Formats: sequence, C-alpha cells, structure tokens
Amino acid sequence: MRMYDIIMKKRNGGALSKEEIRFFIEGYTKGEIPDYQVSALMMAIYFQKMTERETYELTMAMAHSGEMLDLSSIHGRKVDKHSTGGVGDKTSLALTPMVAACGIPVAKMSGRGLGHTGGTIDKLESFPGFSTSLTTEQFIENVNKIGIAIMGQTADLAPADKKLYALRDVTATVDNMSLIASSIMSKKLAAGADAIVLDVKTGSGAFMKSREDAFALAEEMVKIGKNAGRRTIAVISDMDQPLGMAVGNALEVKEAIATLRGEGPKDFTELCMVLGSQMLMAGGKALSVEQARAALTKVIEDGSALRKLSEFVEAQGGDPKAVTDPSLLPKASMVVPVCADRDGFVGQIACEDVGICSLLLGGGRETKESKIDLSVGILLEKKKGDAVKKGDVLGYLHANDEQRLEAAKDKFLNAYAITDSRPETEPLIKGILQ
Repeated sequence: MRMYDIIMKKRNGGALSKEEIRFFIEGYTKGEIPDYQVSALMMAIYFQKMTERETYELTMAMAHSGEMLDLSSIHGRKVDKHSTGGVGDKTSLALTPMVAACGIPVAKMSGRGLGHTGGTIDKLESFPGFSTSLTTEQFIENVNKIGIAIMGQTADLAPADKKLYALRDVTATVDNMSLIASSIMSKKLAAGADAIVLDVKTGSGAFMKSREDAFALAEEMVKIGKNAGRRTIAVISDMDQPLGMAVGNALEVKEAIATLRGEGPKDFTELCMVLGSQMLMAGGKALSVEQARAALTKVIEDGSALRKLSEFVEAQGGDPKAVTDPSLLPKASMVVPVCADRDGFVGQIACEDVGICSLLLGGGRETKESKIDLSVGILLEKKKGDAVKKGDVLGYLHANDEQRLEAAKDKFLNAYAITDSRPETEPLIKGILQ
C-alpha cells in the first residue's frame, strides 16, 4: 500500500477503506509517513468530504493509535461530558460534583486552555496545591472511593489526533466536519466511558458560529458514538454571550462554588441541570428529565454536591477549605469597573472579544508555553437584553498589570453593543440529539 495512491483516491472523490485509513494513521503516528503527504490528504478530505463510514473508521484508527483506557474496574456506569468550549464555560467544575453526588461515577480527562477559551485543568489549579498528575491506578481508585476524578490528558491517549490536529492547524484544514468530529470523539472513545454527553456550543464565542454547523457537528458525533456502541447525546447550547457572569480561572471557580450553593447565575445553573439530567438518564440513575432534575436539585439543596467538590479537591492535593471559603482562591490586586457610555439596552455582546479581554489580562495562553495568571478575569454586571443607563457598570476587570488593564478596557467596552430597543431573547438550549 502506498500513501501516494491513497491521496490520489481521495483527491478523485473515492471513499477510503478501513485498511487505507489505518495504514496512514499508523504510519503517520510512527513517523513513517511525512507531513507533506498527510497535508495533501487532509486537503483532499477537506474538499471531497468523508462518508459516515470513513469518519467512523478514522475516529477508531485515531482512538486506537495509543492507549485505550480500561475503566472496567470502576463500579457503575461511567458517563463522560465534553464541551466544544466557549467563554465562561466552567460547566465541569459544578456539573461533575452534582452528578457524582447523584451516584454517577465521573472519570474525566480534561485539557488546558489555549487562546480565548479556558481549560478545566487550569481552572482547577486555582485551588492551592491541586494536581491533575494522577497515575491511572490513582485515577481509578479516586473514582471508586469518592465518585469523581479529573486528570490531564496523557500523551498516550489518541496520539494520532494530537499530531494530526497540529498539522491541520497550520494547513488550513481544521474546518471540516468529519475531521472535527473524529478529533473530539477519538479522545472520548479512548478515555473509556460507557456513555458520552456532548455540549456543542454555537454563536459568536463558539467554534461553530452558525446553528446549522453546530447541529451538523452534533449529528456527526452522535453517529460516531452510536457506531462505536456508546450511548451518545448531544446538547446544542448558546454561546452568543459568555456563560454565567464570570470569565477567568479563579473567578469561574468561585461562580461554580456559588452554583453548588444554589446561588449561581440562571443560565449557568440551567445548563448544568440540562446536561446533568442527560448524564443521569444515560447512567441509569433517572428514567425521565423530571426525575433527574429533582435529584440534581436535591444534591444542591442538601449540600452534598458542594461536599463532593470538597472531597474531590482534597483527594487531588488541593485545599478543601477554599471550597467553603472562596476568599482563599487567587485574587487580583486591581478591580476596575467599565461603564456604559450611553443609555439603552445591551443588544449584543461580542462573546469572543470578552474571552480575548481575559487573555489580554493574562488569564489565557497565546502559545502553549505561556504562563497564565489564575487571578485575573472579568465579572459581568450586564447581559444581553439588560437595560443600561450611561455610567452603569457593564463589568469589572480583575487585573494585576496596568498596561494589560488598559488594553483590555477598550476591548471590553467595544464588545458591548448598546441599542435603543431590547433585543429578542435567544433560547439557551437550541436542541438535543440522541
């Protein structure tokens, strides 16, 4: 078998066989096939697309390119949740303790943030001493003991995806539905969960800007999951404005803690309820959405979800006192208001720009090597549809550097479009596919 023939076949619109896909994935992972040939194939796939069967075979080849986690020694039905990422998306921080408190084991692999979207691992490291460097044995033991463990993605998990994504990133071939879906799902399948709940974001702060693309991606991933024999559910949710009120690592942790106390923002609490309900049903702990929501409400009201977060933080070396006393979390030295320059209504928030503000303040990575400041970020005071008077505070910037603060101020003010009339309310949940 020759790579040249595989490239030509796909270039001419042919469908690649399972053997051809495995050949190029294995050869590329081992370093036997050069970048330039795989780049040519990615471009051919970009233009010619892939069939449902090809997409599935590509996903499985990437999933099997490294370690396939065996979680069979974890008691109960394991449900994983994955978000396509967005601004202020701290869902895993609140959702995993809620679900674990309801009896669903959470064995989760998470990543770090790059660019304007934050990573779960960075946020968790806001807890002094917290570590995600667990062995597989410790990981499994923690899940069996307290019902929850989150660790950083190992280099051995779907290494083909890591290598392929880096290449796609520099060859303008990221934006292809089959390649995006197989990238996400290969890691999820390799991570060993029995069921997968996907939170697919759509809007100005999401990777999928249009609703149509978000639904198409969700459909593609659900098909892959089903074909792999895993129950897979996709929730399409709004990312046309930041989720909740907090953007930035430690600030988002505080908001997640407030949510577990029953004091979180409406939109964020609702998303946790919707995703949590799907996780409980997929895990066999609830027969209906109503039953699932009642169970999730109960663990918030009786404090068991908050206690579960505390147990989890302590088990991974963090200071559990920061759960009951969030003032122990990192704090910025400056908190500066940004005010509206006219009367009206918040017509639009350029969501991605708010994420970039956090990045400018030092709360995100511009490169993989960037060191992030866990204490900085933004607390929003106004969301889409809110009435504002000139001089009203739109948000507070938490900063440690004057220069960075000035750059972020202008960006943040310009992210808000103040209109004369109140905009129409967009639903948070656009749809659920399964």
